[in-house]
Amino acid sequence: MARPVEFEYDVVLEKAMEQFWREGYEASSVQKLLDVTGINRGTLYNSFGDKDTFFKSCLDKYNEMTKQVIDATLGDSSLDAWKAIEAYFEQAVVGLSNKRRVLGALLVNSVCESINWDKDIQKILRNSINNIRKALLARTRELEKAGQLKKGMKAELAADVLLNTLFGLRVNARNGKAPKQLGELITHALDSLRK
Repeated sequence: MARPVEFEYDVVLEKAMEQFWREGYEASSVQKLLDVTGINRGTLYNSFGDKDTFFKSCLDKYNEMTKQVIDATLGDSSLDAWKAIEAYFEQAVVGLSNKRRVLGALLVNSVCESINWDKDIQKILRNSINNIRKALLARTRELEKAGQLKKGMKAELAADVLLNTLFGLRVNARNGKAPKQLGELITHALDSLRK
């Protein structure tokens, strides 16, 4: 009996996450969340809390998805640093389903919304972005140590350039750029950092 409830919980969370991702926090009214998830108001408040708490749960789910991609690419010690970075961008941007790619990035979308003034949500967003940066920085430090970054390029700046590239790509994807175009932008960005 507990298994189906858990499964439904995950399905509801997934649908709510996509609603927040698609339209943003402010535009995702409680009624819209109820409509997309198929739950009633009582279930929402009893199982997920208020809208803020529901959104935070959705950010946690999004962060789990992000961590899986990081672990499979940047965190894969069998890949050299450049291959790991390439694999990360492939999975995090180009290789997404069309449905997910055109949503952009939940973190970027949320930072650009007024909700980033909510201290708790702001902290979650900053930590989420920082976790991606840390994973990129670990690999750019390897590149710096191996002398594989362009002359004068430091690991910290390279990680920031990659993070900026990631978020720029996600905005471009939301704006309709095709996977091939996104791939070309990734190649150019990485080549600008390589020795």
